[in-house]
Parts: sequence; C-alpha cells; structure tokens
Amino acid sequence: MTGPAGRAFDRLLVAALLLAGWQGASAAWGEYWASGPLPAAAAFWRLVASGSLPTNALYTLEATAWGFAIGLPPGILLPFLLRRHPRIRAVLDPFMVAAYGVPKLALAPLFIVWFGIGIGSKVALVASVTFFIVYFNAMAGVAAVDRRLIATVRVMGAGEWRVLTDVVWPASVPFVFAGIRTATPYAVGGTVVTELISSNRGLGHLIQLSANRFQTNEVFAALFGVLILVIGCNLAVQAVERRLLRWRPPVFAASGAAG
Repeated sequence: MTGPAGRAFDRLLVAALLLAGWQGASAAWGEYWASGPLPAAAAFWRLVASGSLPTNALYTLEATAWGFAIGLPPGILLPFLLRRHPRIRAVLDPFMVAAYGVPKLALAPLFIVWFGIGIGSKVALVASVTFFIVYFNAMAGVAAVDRRLIATVRVMGAGEWRVLTDVVWPASVPFVFAGIRTATPYAVGGTVVTELISSNRGLGHLIQLSANRFQTNEVFAALFGVLILVIGCNLAVQAVERRLLRWRPPVFAASGAAG
C-alpha cells in the first residue's frame, strides 16, 4: 500500500513489533525488571484516573513551554541580526560552537543551584537547549540564501528591510522549523532529566518516585506519558509549520518535511 493508508499500516506494524519485543523482554527477564505492556497500560490508566499523571505532565509541559518562549526568540533573531555583520559573527562563532558543545544536561546541577528545585531550573535548561539548536539551524538558513536573488531585488530598489522580509526570512523559515522540530524532544527530555535530578513535581519526579518504590509498572507508565508529551508537542509544531508554509510548492514542502 502507498499513500497515507500505507504509512499508517507501516506504523502500526512497527508498533506491533515493538510491543512484541517488549513482551518478549518481559517474559525473558521477568516483570520486576521489564514490565510487560499490559501491566504498564494498567498502571498508566491508574495514574491517569488518580490525576497524578496529568498533573505532573502539565508541570513538565509548562516548564518546557516557558523554556521555549525564552530560548526561541533570540535563537531565531540573532542570526538575522548577524547577517550584516560577518566580522562579529566570525568573532562569536568559536564561542557559540564551544558553548553548544557543552553537554546541557551536565549544567542541570548548576541550574538547580542557581534557580532552585522549582520550575526555574527546568526553564533555564530548556531555554539553553532550544537557543543553540535553533540558532545554528537559523544561521544555516541565512547562509543558504541565494546571493544572486538578494542582488536582484536590490537592483530593483529593495531596501534592507524588504530584502530581509521578502527574501531572507522566507528562505530561512524551513531551516528555523527544522531546528524547532529537532529542539522539541531535547527540550522535553531536558525538563524530565532535570526533574529526575531534583524536583517535587513533573514526569521526571514521577519516574524517580516510582523507581525508588521499585514500581516498575509505574516507571514505564510515566515514560509512556513522556512519549505522549513529545509526540503532542511535535504534532503542534508540524501544524504551525504547515500553516505558516502554505506558500511552498507541494514538492518542496514534502521534501522539507522529510528532512
């Protein structure tokens, strides 16, 4: 099968294979070490019914959203500001690369010391992760703009603002959204890991609490909550991207989504 129906069938097949492998691992190692799909599903619905999973998931989502709101704008705007200042960009580039190379999760303990165990440390980590990923993708988009096209619109009398809004920005938007899509799972994962280290709320806290109680079923249930959160955030980003990039030809849009 081809088309949407074929993709849906292939995804269901992959999901079935993953569940079968999960069940096989549970049978081989025992439910204490690897909870089976059915016990994990029962624990998931139990946590949902008690309100524990939704409450902690909303806390994780809130921290991720605030981190995105803080880290995303400078990650997008800075490459466009540096476009006309190549010397400043060249000076900053090695420092940006070095800062990007520092494992952000290694900074989590520092963020906890600086901002406490509350939401501030999670927001700071997500903002740092989001900024660098989006920054380098946006910078790649700015650098990839056809210089001949810019020269053409300048000859036609366009000023710097028109060049930026009518040429550079439309050409760079796919790169920006590629960075946002890449940053989304890292941002959620960074929030959860920070909650694992020190927090009194969130999905990471729920995972840590369940692990301390040796409740393997609830650990898998909380991990499933993280998976749902990542998928939901990714679908939201894709919906915004489709709405903002409706002007792209279908072939280009399909190739961009595949990348």
